[in-house]
Amino acid sequence: MKVLVVLAAALAIGAYHGVNAFSAPLELHHQLHGRQHLAPSSRWSISNILGLSSRRTSFHLRSTERGDELVDPYTSPQLDTDAIIKYFTAGAVELSLFAGCFQVIDIALAHVNLSPSSIPFPAIAFLFYASSLKSRVFNPLNNQRPNRTEALKGVSSAGFRDRVMPSWTPPGVIFPIMWILIIGPIRAYSSALVVSSTGAFFNPAIMAFILHLTVGDIWNTINNTEKRYGAAVFGVICVVLSATNAAYQYSLVDPLAGKLLGGTLIWLVTAAALITDTWRLNPVNGKKVPLFPVLGESETSFMWFSGTSSGEETQQ
Repeated sequence: MKVLVVLAAALAIGAYHGVNAFSAPLELHHQLHGRQHLAPSSRWSISNILGLSSRRTSFHLRSTERGDELVDPYTSPQLDTDAIIKYFTAGAVELSLFAGCFQVIDIALAHVNLSPSSIPFPAIAFLFYASSLKSRVFNPLNNQRPNRTEALKGVSSAGFRDRVMPSWTPPGVIFPIMWILIIGPIRAYSSALVVSSTGAFFNPAIMAFILHLTVGDIWNTINNTEKRYGAAVFGVICVVLSATNAAYQYSLVDPLAGKLLGGTLIWLVTAAALITDTWRLNPVNGKKVPLFPVLGESETSFMWFSGTSSGEETQQ
């Protein structure tokens, strides 16, 4: 009965949420990396349509005595340490905010002599369903998802139709079904089982799950916003590993919760294979880009307090 209630709640609100990582089908066409875009005539060239050209151009400006010149960051790739520091900082912020919220809930319940077991199970599940879909509100990076409305119109947006994709990419309708109606409810139900069993929102198993969400949010920044195709491969592997750890931690508390959350690995491993194949199909100058953030290929910045917006958030 609890499962039916959680699924019903997911169906009722699913239409108001965008999909999570890997949320839209990515079709074959090319685009200059960064802020440059292909002209309409070249976007529909024969080589692009047939997928014969998989070269991605990525350059950044370097100031010289003779003025600015375009520099290919992949000629002599260097690790973007600034990006690494910001990824870890953003992760620490998100984890800390979630931990603080969960502790406040536990303290407030204890203050009125209540426990999570006294809260209706669907309410706990709904909290984690919302957390699963909107965890990025606690992350200072711009980890936007593909724009679902634009995707349905066939218009490109960050993470959608902006790179060469494998021919075996699943149909677009599969992604919202998986994230909104299957992955989200599974995460919600299994997390509610853990909270009910432990009697606390703030516990090691739940924080392992939050770590998984945090890694996923950072991955969205790397893949969708910054379009670091090489680093995205390493990032999605971290997503899979963090999900494995979370499922294991859940199993220590409630075996059923661990099995349910572990079942999401089937989809995540498939997504990891898709991202890896995408990296293979998007070389630069005939070579695959490094599997780490390369200095100059993109810029990592915090979106909070910047006065800017992703422009897609209302669609997520």
